[in-house]
Amino acid sequence: MARVLIVDDDPDILRLVSYNIGQAGFEVIAASTGRKALEIAQKQHPDLIILDVMLPDVDGMEVCRTLRQQYPSRRIPIIMLTARGDEIDRVVGFELGADDYVAKPFSPRELVLRVKSILRRSGGEPSDVLHAANVDIYPERRQCIAAGAAVALTVKEFDLLYELMKAGGNVLTRDTLMDRVWGYHGDATSRTLDTHVRRLRDKLGEAGSCVETVRGVGYRISEPPDLTD
Repeated sequence: MARVLIVDDDPDILRLVSYNIGQAGFEVIAASTGRKALEIAQKQHPDLIILDVMLPDVDGMEVCRTLRQQYPSRRIPIIMLTARGDEIDRVVGFELGADDYVAKPFSPRELVLRVKSILRRSGGEPSDVLHAANVDIYPERRQCIAAGAAVALTVKEFDLLYELMKAGGNVLTRDTLMDRVWGYHGDATSRTLDTHVRRLRDKLGEAGSCVETVRGVGYRISEPPDLTD
C-alpha cells in the first residue's frame, strides 16, 4: 500500500485531504509543521508528499528544497498545495523540484486522481492494481476504489468484478462467469449472476455504467461514453 504524507497547518484541510486520500486506498501520515514533515520524510519514507506552502515554522518551499537536497527523500514525488495562485509561485515550486501544484480551493477528487497519476508514473502504486474506466481494484488486498472512494463488496461481487476487469474489455459469457465465480457449485443460476451484476453496478455508483451487458452473450467492462462533445 502506497504511503502518502500530508502536510498542512489548517486542521480542517488536513482532515479533508487525509480522509479522501485514505478512502482512495492509501496509507496516510499527517503533519502540521514543516519540521515534523522533514522528520517523517526521513524516518518513514513516504511514497508521495502533499505539501502546503504556508506553514507556521519552515515554509513549504524550504521544506521542498531540503527534501530535494537529502537522501533518500530527494526522489519522493511532491504535490504543492497552496492558496497562492501566482505563476511565479508555481514556477519557483517546480524549480525547487515539486512534481505538481494544486491551488486552493481544490477538488478532493481531482487531488486523489493527481496522486494516483504521479504514483503510477513513479512506480509507487502497487503493481497488482487493475484499472478500468473510473474503477481500480487491488486483488491481493481485495479492495475496490470507484471514483476515488472505497467500495465495500461481498466476496462474490469482488470476484465478479475481478474476472471482468482481468478480461481487459473482452466479453465473458454467462457460463464462463458462473464457472469462474461460482464454479457451478450450489444453486447458482443465471438469475444469481444478473442479481450480482445489478448490485455491483449500484455499489459502484456512476462508475457502474462500465459494467456493460452484451445481450445474448454475457458481460464486459467498457469505458464510459464521452458526454462532453
